[in-house]
Amino acid sequence: MLRYPLIHPPLLGALARAGHGSVVLLADGNYPYSTAVSPTAETVWLNLRPGQIPVDDVLETLLGVVPVEAARVMATDTGEEPDIYGRFRELLPSVELRPLARNDFYSTARGPELAVAVATGEQRLYANILLTLGVVQ
Repeated sequence: MLRYPLIHPPLLGALARAGHGSVVLLADGNYPYSTAVSPTAETVWLNLRPGQIPVDDVLETLLGVVPVEAARVMATDTGEEPDIYGRFRELLPSVELRPLARNDFYSTARGPELAVAVATGEQRLYANILLTLGVVQ
């Protein structure tokens, strides 16, 4: 039995295979996983039902496991900032959130650096974040 905040075997394995500079996608329940994820990335399905598991719960858990050096979020079409950004900032106080337009976000997630895509049941709109993994000190 693991005594660790993350006990999901497929997610642990996927993160263990990623390294410095690899990108991890945490995405909401509306994200188009079949068309906007790199074909070489490992997708981990945590979307049991709508509302479970929220993106910020996954992010909080991952931060106990991997270092994050950069974060990109999906910008709204109107330029308004979604409420979820505030929660991301609480969890990543020393990492600047870099907004990307929707199509740029999708293009980045289709790129070869994407190692892991985590599908959640998150219901909040624009609750998508790309995390670049840092170095373990």
